[in-house]
Amino acid sequence: MAPTDPKEGSKTMAYMRTALLLAALTGLFLAAGFLIGGQQGMVLAFVIACAMNLFAYWNADKLVLRMYGARPVDRASAPEFHDLVAELAERAQLPMPKVYIIENAQPNAFATGRNPQNAAVAATTGLLRMLSRDEIAGVMAHELAHVKNRDSLTMTITAVLAGAIGMLANFAFFLGGNRDRESPLGGLGALLVMLLAPLAAMLAQFAISRSREYEADRIGAAISGRPRALASALAKISNGAAQIPNEDAEANPATAHLFIINPLHGRGADSLFSTHPATQNRIERLLALESATGESGSRSGYAAPRRSTIPDSSGRGPWG
Repeated sequence: MAPTDPKEGSKTMAYMRTALLLAALTGLFLAAGFLIGGQQGMVLAFVIACAMNLFAYWNADKLVLRMYGARPVDRASAPEFHDLVAELAERAQLPMPKVYIIENAQPNAFATGRNPQNAAVAATTGLLRMLSRDEIAGVMAHELAHVKNRDSLTMTITAVLAGAIGMLANFAFFLGGNRDRESPLGGLGALLVMLLAPLAAMLAQFAISRSREYEADRIGAAISGRPRALASALAKISNGAAQIPNEDAEANPATAHLFIINPLHGRGADSLFSTHPATQNRIERLLALESATGESGSRSGYAAPRRSTIPDSSGRGPWG
């Protein structure tokens, strides 16, 4: 029997963890509905969850891009950036995503879209100014890894379920006394939902987000072929995000998990209450990956990166 590829085993475990956490989140949502209103409450919770997921599936990408004032760019308006994304998408064997730029001084980026055929990647002007060409390539490869893994859809569903559980907690607060006869635990059920359900949902959401970030780092490094450049980019973005506020993200903290680095101030470490792994942990994993596979990415399963005609820069972004 052939030995198991440790990379494939790690990938399978990551998907299993995500599936289990999503199942737990869905179960928590149904249980919350049951505790509030018995069987009728559980059915109502299921219908609400399906409706919200369907809406999110078709509209979340448009909403988040509008929320951050992202403007679409093409080869005519941003040739270097557009061509870089096109090259990375080709290497990742993905359709060309829509490309957006966000006018924001904080260096950051995210991907969105329900599937690879309807994906979009966005980078801030701060990121394009502060990072070198190779670092930007690493960041956008990370975002394309999210697209390849359909993480945008996964995290959209996660955010919707977590938000719906919070909504049920509000129902429990306002309607708990009127639901005593329907809930199997009466007022106690409503109290449990109100106190524990939002916390449990938040922990599950954060755990899923952290797991997908590690996997996107690994695949993104393989796509770009330069793990060290992605590690360097993470360090620069983390420092920039700590010093430069992102007012749109502060106003919409539920979208923080979309970004490559948490854009919010007051960010936590790699703990139960963080949407992203600790940056230093991610950097260490990428450097270990470089040591194991080499900078060229020749063992990554992707073609070696073509020599770029775009000039590089060590102190200032190539396009700003």
